[in-house]
Amino acid sequence: QVQLVESGGGLVQAGGSLRLSCAASGTIFSTRTMGWHRQAPGKQREQRELVAAITSGGSTNYADSVKGRFTISRDNAKNTVYLQMNSLKPEDTAVYYCKSTTTGGRDYWGKGTLVTVSS
Repeated sequence: QVQLVESGGGLVQAGGSLRLSCAASGTIFSTRTMGWHRQAPGKQREQRELVAAITSGGSTNYADSVKGRFTISRDNAKNTVYLQMNSLKPEDTAVYYCKSTTTGGRDYWGKGTLVTVSS
């Protein structure tokens, strides 16, 4: 059973920083593409947007809205993926979800962690 548990969300002022963590179990973590997605208040699940992703080889990609501010990384020894978020803006307010994608293309999701950025 794949489990993804996010942590690190909270309330922060605009311009501040947070570091999200996602601990994975029940999966061969090192072979998985890991991603962070977010769902803004009032948006539906289908409207979740990709924030950042990192492949098993360490290649990364980011949404244009977070480039230069957010950094995704992974520690395969700890089965954990991180999202360092700097220069946070009120529009970054959302529930942030961790996603694991198998080599066969199957997705697993965590339950999310809330990030609130006050102006």
